[in-house]
Amino acid sequence: MLILQRLSNLSRNLNSFKNIIQKCPKRNESFLSTSKSASTLKTVLKASLIGVSIGFPVGVVITTGYSWYINKEASKTYHLQGKVKEIEILEEKPPVTISRKVISPVDTTDLKLTLFQYQTCPFCCKVRVFLDYYGISYDIVEVDPVLRREISWSSYKKVPILLTQVESGYQPLNDSSMIISLIASHLRDRSQKINDLIEYYPSIAMHDDNQKLKYEIMNKYFLMYKDASLSVENTDNIIEERKWRKWADDVLVHTLSPNVYRTFDEAYQTFNWFSKVGKWEQYFPTWERLIMINVGATAMWMISKRLKKRHNLKDDVRQSLYDEINKWLHAIKIRGSTFMGGEKPNLSDLAVYGILKSIEGCSAFKDALDNTKLSTWYDAMVKEIETHSGSKYLTVK
Repeated sequence: MLILQRLSNLSRNLNSFKNIIQKCPKRNESFLSTSKSASTLKTVLKASLIGVSIGFPVGVVITTGYSWYINKEASKTYHLQGKVKEIEILEEKPPVTISRKVISPVDTTDLKLTLFQYQTCPFCCKVRVFLDYYGISYDIVEVDPVLRREISWSSYKKVPILLTQVESGYQPLNDSSMIISLIASHLRDRSQKINDLIEYYPSIAMHDDNQKLKYEIMNKYFLMYKDASLSVENTDNIIEERKWRKWADDVLVHTLSPNVYRTFDEAYQTFNWFSKVGKWEQYFPTWERLIMINVGATAMWMISKRLKKRHNLKDDVRQSLYDEINKWLHAIKIRGSTFMGGEKPNLSDLAVYGILKSIEGCSAFKDALDNTKLSTWYDAMVKEIETHSGSKYLTVK
């Protein structure tokens, strides 16, 4: 009723406004010099008034209708708000073919891990870099990014998924940052078991700004310490590490797609590199590989335009990539050390390196090396990862 009353008032106000206009003296004779000009002005004013009187209620109806639809759809899932989604332990390992095994000669963890991944997914690269740095052995299952049959057993339809063997079966771990935090917590104190630690990273249902239900993993940037006697200096370093890990996920990673898929040619070159480094020719039949390359390149070239706008990148998307890299390098320079973690990499170094490694064979990465001072830090990280230098900092079981 309130809306109808306002519309009625609007109509009366518009008629009053029309009468005032008609009664106004016709000054500015140079503009209304003829009766034809006056008639034209009246016609324009009438059309404008009609447009406003029709457009406003139509806009109200559309907006109200859309809001009603969004709220109606959201109401179907309101009962799930705040609910924890349990990640159940599998009794048996999914019957999928292992693509390859990564065997580390310095592994002392006794962890049995299988990583479901895309070779060049930045989040998957983060997990691999973390495991390689600490010298942990793991199996890899390469997932078809179009058909995704290899993860059909999981309700979580993204990668990476790290399947960990525990006493009662196989525990799936989802989300790269949670995977890294959980495994890092276990490595610091191996009395904390994988299937116990997962309780500290609940996946909770919530509605986003568009009232769409999603599951958010709590504490995914937090390591779980039993020892509460941390020094102020260590606490500050932990907070700084957590800040840059989040920046890598929320900011840096979003500069990649608009850059590696900037043009159709770049998108096609990128997917051909994905095929080469991911060994698609070895793991997938030819028809499937061609679909992955051609459909993937076309789709991502189109999507990258929307991503550029969504993440407020500059018209020259390369400059946005350079800006974020320079921000990272400047922060390390302020610390006066080789890495963000000091003389050895911390989890934020591993995260940033993993994300950038995902575009290592693309033109965007080569341009970044030419236009920033990235190579010094990046080359130092390559050495740390390839020598599994993190293994010497692990506690002995």
